[in-house]
Amino acid sequence: MNDPIASLIARLLAERWLPRDDRAVRQVLVDAELRDDLDRRLAAAGLRLLEHPYAAHVAVGIARAQESEVFGHGDAWAASNLSLGRDTIALLVVLWALLVLPKRQRQIARQEGDRQHEQEQMFAELKPVPVGSELIEPINERTLLADFADKLGGKGRLQMNLGTLQRHGFIVRRRERIQEGPLLDLAFDYERIASRVMDGALAYVIEEARASQANAPALPADDNTDEVNEEQADV
Repeated sequence: MNDPIASLIARLLAERWLPRDDRAVRQVLVDAELRDDLDRRLAAAGLRLLEHPYAAHVAVGIARAQESEVFGHGDAWAASNLSLGRDTIALLVVLWALLVLPKRQRQIARQEGDRQHEQEQMFAELKPVPVGSELIEPINERTLLADFADKLGGKGRLQMNLGTLQRHGFIVRRRERIQEGPLLDLAFDYERIASRVMDGALAYVIEEARASQANAPALPADDNTDEVNEEQADV
């Protein structure tokens, strides 16, 4: 018997993320009945759908009600269920702040501007948001090392953590450039984390990193060959 919701959940679990323009994903996002069915089945397994109107992908994560059971065991609260160390999580926050945060601010500003000129269409917030005009320049890997290596365990450790984050789909690395991966936009709740980054102690560090990135020398044109990273952490 054909069960599109079961198939979608199985694909999300097997593939770890799906593009927002996937046919089954789009159908769920615009059909309230299907979305309720998906949410109910995921909740029954202690999971929830990770999605944001501006994100290009969707994934599944631990439901809020189950977070303490999953992350609260042991002597300290676990940062994730991927066995990521504290320095890896810190690097993930930095990359999110440099790649996703400015993109999201531009997307929100553009949508607010559009609302002043056009009437919102039904379900418009559920459609994929074009990101062409909000693309953020990739991070120069050498600049990142210069700015954060001493704060995040040294160059060797930072390189190893970049490999770990790449392997988990948070980032993409090509020719010494770091770009957003499919899971980076879903790694943190923008509404909860953005103000903490912009108003907290990390704000000054991020602004310095952005200035350093802006002054970094231009890198060669990209091609389709991914950088081979020899040093990667085991998870």
